[in-house]
Amino acid sequence: MPWFRRDQKPKRVHTEGLWIKCGSCSAPIWKKDLEAQSMVCAKCGFHFKINARDRLDMLFDNGKWEQIGGNLRTTNALRFNDRKPYEDRLHDAKQKTGLHDAILCGVGTLEGHEAVVCAMEYRFIGGSMGAVVGEELTRAAELAAADRKSLVIVSASGGARMMEGMVSLVQMAKVSAALKALDRAKVPYISVLTDPTTGGVTASFAMLGDLNVAEPGALIGFAGPRVIEQTISQKLPKGFQRSEFLLKHGMLDAVVPRTELKQYIGNALDFFLGPAS
Repeated sequence: MPWFRRDQKPKRVHTEGLWIKCGSCSAPIWKKDLEAQSMVCAKCGFHFKINARDRLDMLFDNGKWEQIGGNLRTTNALRFNDRKPYEDRLHDAKQKTGLHDAILCGVGTLEGHEAVVCAMEYRFIGGSMGAVVGEELTRAAELAAADRKSLVIVSASGGARMMEGMVSLVQMAKVSAALKALDRAKVPYISVLTDPTTGGVTASFAMLGDLNVAEPGALIGFAGPRVIEQTISQKLPKGFQRSEFLLKHGMLDAVVPRTELKQYIGNALDFFLGPAS
């Protein structure tokens, strides 16, 4: 009888987006398990890139913080246009990230210490530093100095933003000057370098911390390895410009897994300021 026949159509199982392939060991990882491990592969320790908002949620106590800044907008002062107008790139980046530029700053407590934490957003035109990023970081440093709150900057950037030319390059000096004022005020600044941290960001504020720490396996340098190899016509050592290589050669103070980073920063702040009350 027709009503008694079993439907022979195969059932679809919707698993798209539930599994993620590790970028290092290629192991399939259940997305929820990966998120529970702060986006770190439990098998090989590979650190996936995370966005700026998730970074602040991880570092601030109980994931509670208040955003500062975020009201600045950049302009196409140079009328820059390559494969598509700079305005279109900005619009696409805003749609993708929900941010107005490649930086997100907040205030709250980190292991009980009052802190200003800024995280760069790599999805926003490669986390490049333009006028807005430089100004936001400068204001964050000035706020930290005025309120005597520790400053933490998490870098993830391809360097200065070429679409803004010299305007982007002067941000290196501006942010560095603000950090010097923070140093005179004897307020701690901890720099966290993640994959990748390159170009003008490395050449300025990313390497100016009282403590410079990096996540495992992060690419850190000024020019990329390929450019250096072509320039000097030599093969570079294995692991060149990775965080472990920089630690070995005295360019970093520590390499800290993401799951231990918050506690490590908290311990450092205890050392600088005394235990949080």
